[in-house]
Amino acid sequence: MSRFQVNQTDLAGLLVIERQSIADSRGSFSRLFCSEELRGSGWTHPIAQINHTVTSRRGAVRGLHFQRPPHAEIKQVTCIRGEVWDVAVDLRWNSQTFLRWHAEKLSAGNLRSLIIPPGFAHGFQALSEDAELIYFHSAAHAPGHEAGLDVRDVKLAISWPLPIVDLSQRDQAHPAIEPGFEGVKL
Repeated sequence: MSRFQVNQTDLAGLLVIERQSIADSRGSFSRLFCSEELRGSGWTHPIAQINHTVTSRRGAVRGLHFQRPPHAEIKQVTCIRGEVWDVAVDLRWNSQTFLRWHAEKLSAGNLRSLIIPPGFAHGFQALSEDAELIYFHSAAHAPGHEAGLDVRDVKLAISWPLPIVDLSQRDQAHPAIEPGFEGVKL
């Protein structure tokens, strides 16, 4: 019996995972990750890194981050407290959905995760105070290969649900997309 329902989005390879919960009088149980069950969904690498973030302020945005090859990564994002609006942008240079974005509301209560394939930028906006996320990565963070995009870039036209109230200096410095931007070549 699978503990996951895997749903394809309109961006090839970007998946929404709905975890199944088992509840009884003690509480509940749900599986966050299973390499065997998710292998058919494209997760074929071991988990190289697990990160945890808490975003204190409602309306704060983190992102849009990605890693360039050879450190491009698969990422699974799960909200374990509060609620976020999670965004993935297709940066694959040869993709039919190049520069299109998809967003999902992730929360502790809806048991959803997003699996983001290599070649996508990722970011999120906290929809609640103290939103807490866990990220599973197929590649370790490689500072020399990290990059980002401006979350307010008009070429992306991301419809953030709340006014952006907090953005780190690092994220404020991410560039807008320039003419001739070729994206990520995997």
